[in-house]
Amino acid sequence: QVQLVESGGGLVQAGGSLRLSCAASGRFFSINAMGWYRQAPGKQREMVAGITSGGSTNYADSVKGRFTISRDNAKNTLYLQMNSLKPEDTAVYYCNAGVRRNSNYSPIVEYWGQGTQVTVSS
Repeated sequence: QVQLVESGGGLVQAGGSLRLSCAASGRFFSINAMGWYRQAPGKQREMVAGITSGGSTNYADSVKGRFTISRDNAKNTLYLQMNSLKPEDTAVYYCNAGVRRNSNYSPIVEYWGQGTQVTVSS
């Protein structure tokens, strides 16, 4: 099995910063694209930022210029640096990874972390 464990969430004032981490562990061949999603109360889960295995990134319009996604392939770890946080960024943040279990010919299976709460006070 593959486990994704997020950390780094918490309570911060508007304008502050947080850095989320997501560590992948378990038995797998490779990790393809990874991403951060978030879900606020009463709202659908939405994509925040994504990154390919080669390092190409994309962001939701709402976080462009404020959030930076990165990954350390040697450590199988994904990061999200969040600056200039706003109350509307309050949500549970989830890590997502597409994993090949045994070889380059294995299908890509998606895994999710358990989520970490980010609360931004005004």
